[in-house]
Amino acid sequence: MIFGTKKSFISPTTTNVAKALLCVLMLFNFSCKKQAAAILKPVDTVVTPPTVQFFKPSYNPSGLDTTKLFNPVPVVNDLARTDLYEISGVAASRVNPGVLYIHNDSGNANQVYLTNGAGANIGTLTLTPVGNRDWEDIAIGPGPIAGKNYVYVGDIGDNNSQYPSVFVYRFPEPDLTGATLPVNINITQLDVIELKYPNGPRNAETLMVDPLTKDIYIASKASNISQIFVARYPQSTSSVITMTPIVQLYFDHATAGDISPDGTEILLRSNELIWYWKLPAGTSVSAGLLTAPEVAPYANNEPQGEGICFAADDSGYYTDTEIRGYPGKLATISFYKRK
Repeated sequence: MIFGTKKSFISPTTTNVAKALLCVLMLFNFSCKKQAAAILKPVDTVVTPPTVQFFKPSYNPSGLDTTKLFNPVPVVNDLARTDLYEISGVAASRVNPGVLYIHNDSGNANQVYLTNGAGANIGTLTLTPVGNRDWEDIAIGPGPIAGKNYVYVGDIGDNNSQYPSVFVYRFPEPDLTGATLPVNINITQLDVIELKYPNGPRNAETLMVDPLTKDIYIASKASNISQIFVARYPQSTSSVITMTPIVQLYFDHATAGDISPDGTEILLRSNELIWYWKLPAGTSVSAGLLTAPEVAPYANNEPQGEGICFAADDSGYYTDTEIRGYPGKLATISFYKRK
């Protein structure tokens, strides 16, 4: 028998297992460090604006015919109120014959003023739940309750293209039958329709409501281009609506527009020019805007032409103007009578 120190015995198999485990641990540690480095490493994020497609008309915008439907010489009346310097929109009442709704734009009171073709002071509507960030246009059309006519106020101006969303305020037209004029009415309940563009903020001064579909149209204001978007009915009053792009017109600095009470005619204006569309029977607004318009009469009698609307009785169309910055000028209502 041999006596001595006992040696530990490690088999080749045990050695291989240990080496394998060590490799796994080293790989795991390397992987974790690599992942951590990837997480901590700054990443440059490039946000690409969404691509938005518009239908574009094929006609030559500089070669349009002139419509013969309206008298080229307007009837012009001064407003009785002399404190309205920044009038921006005009719309014709469907409930109160002859009454026109007008309003000022950014920084002014949250009020809609009532007048007529003669410029009379008929009253004031104060929209108490909302302010006037930049009210740029106004329209009349149907809404949620069948048989009722609604006033739509477009808080859509954005000269710096900075607001993530714009607003349209909707409320039923007040009935002035038997009222003592001028009226002063507080509008305490209204619908707030919040809208955003699919391709980022932009400036707009044109609001139109389709009387046949209740769709809301907004036309942007830019140099030589007007992009038109739609918010289809029913419009949510609880969540932001992303509008749908429809048509891109070669129209310079659009300041207002309107759709006729029967839905068959469209007007779009700038400070210098008015376009007029007569839609073929059964033609939608979107499709109609792709057809060639005619040039409608404009006397260039307004220092800064802003608003336009069809008369409720189909007798012609009205325009109005801003006068701030034009000393000696008076706010006026012009009417172009249908022949």
